[in-house]
Amino acid sequence: MPLHLIKLAVGCESVKDLKGRIAERMRTAKKKGLPLHHIHITRMTPKRIDELLAGGSLYWVVRGEIAAREKIIAVEPFRDRDGIGRCRLVMRPKVIAVSPRPMRPFQGWRYLGEDAAPPDLGRAAAASVASMPEPLRRELRDLGLL
Repeated sequence: MPLHLIKLAVGCESVKDLKGRIAERMRTAKKKGLPLHHIHITRMTPKRIDELLAGGSLYWVVRGEIAAREKIIAVEPFRDRDGIGRCRLVMRPKVIAVSPRPMRPFQGWRYLGEDAAPPDLGRAAAASVASMPEPLRRELRDLGLL
């Protein structure tokens, strides 16, 4: 059973904003001739790497909701220029919308078990939910209609 990570998408206002940021990073990587993978650098290295690489994803919390995920394809520990240990989370640059679920703020990342991970939204549902104004979507979710 795969294990997932969950992390705050700091500064992102919506899933659309997150997709735009990742797309911009991919354009920059393409111009520089780098592999087209989304890389997120963290301070701490996960200890359960094998479980993460067995089909795990990084779930993004956007404005207090678990809202999207990206498939993890590699976990690369390294040391930065100052000798501090860091970790590259390498993901496919495809953002998959998930059924929104409230999530309180936290620092760093956390493990997320398969049983606790929200399901993906279907294409039609993802398009319709993503096109709603953020306040309307949150209100419908709070009323139990989403």
